[in-house]
Amino acid sequence: MTRLAVFGIGYVGVVSAACLARDGHQVVAVDVDPAKVAAINEGRSPIVEKGLPDLIAHVVAEGRLTATTDARAAVHGSDASFVCVGTPSASDHSIGLDYVKSVCREIGRALADHPGYHSVIMRSTIVPGTMERVCIPLLEEVSGKRAGIDFGVGYYPEFLRESTAIQDYGDPGLIVFGALDEKTGALLTQLNRDLPCDINLVDLPTAEMVKYTSNAWRAVKVSFANEIGNIAKAAGLDGQRVMSILCSDHKVSMSPYFLRPGFAFGGSCLPKDVRALRAFAAERQVASPLLDAVLVANAAQIARAEEMIHASGKTRVGMVGISFKPGTDDLRESPLAELASRLIGRGMELSVYDPFVHEAFASDATAVGRGLEQDIALGSRLVGSIDELIDGSDIVLVGNRYDEAIPRLQAALGNRPMVDLTRIKPGQRSEGSYEGICW
Repeated sequence: MTRLAVFGIGYVGVVSAACLARDGHQVVAVDVDPAKVAAINEGRSPIVEKGLPDLIAHVVAEGRLTATTDARAAVHGSDASFVCVGTPSASDHSIGLDYVKSVCREIGRALADHPGYHSVIMRSTIVPGTMERVCIPLLEEVSGKRAGIDFGVGYYPEFLRESTAIQDYGDPGLIVFGALDEKTGALLTQLNRDLPCDINLVDLPTAEMVKYTSNAWRAVKVSFANEIGNIAKAAGLDGQRVMSILCSDHKVSMSPYFLRPGFAFGGSCLPKDVRALRAFAAERQVASPLLDAVLVANAAQIARAEEMIHASGKTRVGMVGISFKPGTDDLRESPLAELASRLIGRGMELSVYDPFVHEAFASDATAVGRGLEQDIALGSRLVGSIDELIDGSDIVLVGNRYDEAIPRLQAALGNRPMVDLTRIKPGQRSEGSYEGICW
């Protein structure tokens, strides 16, 4: 058993804390938000994520997970701290490090009089060189100690997907971490040794770069698949069939999850990380035309869906899904939320069926409506059933796939125009009142 502190009770932090506690470690979660701390200590999940409420209730009841606002006590009572705070885009689209710096200062102050050896391990997404250029100097300045000698330092990126995060924690597909010292490297190796993946121990900047490369590659695959789908449709072909065949070539490690024509990407990682990597390249006078094109293509896919609805001539729109992907209430940079805002701006009436966002609003969760940037009065637009959505709409816009809604959507095809961004039925093609975005 290892005693661990996890700073940041956001998405990555709370999932990591719960899974580490499940695996037998003693974990304390740290956050400045008393509501999140209280939720954990009461055995409740502060976010909507499959399997997480039961897991948190179990590990809290077993006494392996607690939460606090006291950073010093958390550091002094643990062997290592995992930093899992957000790195949102700055005003110039570069990486925003305010939360990272704040936590480094807190941990540094706690390290100043820490009697033993403690490792500081960053999990937040940061561009290459940030650990060496920002985090380590700040920790050393505040603590008065030397990194790699008096305290340990590591960078250990996460590869969790929302709605499958607990499953991904046990099988992340990729394990990479950098360590400044042997003790931190040994700790991270021990934590990962039973997972079904190769362990890649590298230098800190390489680990930072692998995380950005992974997110940028996923973003590129989504936009590439969409462009192929758009072209295929214009040629009278089925874009999803084309990409499905391409993905059968496992020699080049194709991932069907991303190489599937459909709607735009969004969420808390891909948009901001592509922007940050472009800014990182620009600072070094390195051209990044493909990354530029990824964001242009992604925005174009949102505009394409907007024009498909506008061309229908209908004004009462029923939207299925508004979170950035099914299975979560996360609205951060959701392309569906942006599409909803544009349609409302065109004077259309909009109602939304999204069971996970609806659940978050109904339960008054601490992160309710999290990440919604658009002023669209979402709470008043949510409906509780797919039947209510269809009956109150002139056209149905399917953004996310929810299995319980599929039979009712299929039944409505004959009497309601439908624009489908996700494909409710394999092999279904644009015909009559049904219009698929890439097929």
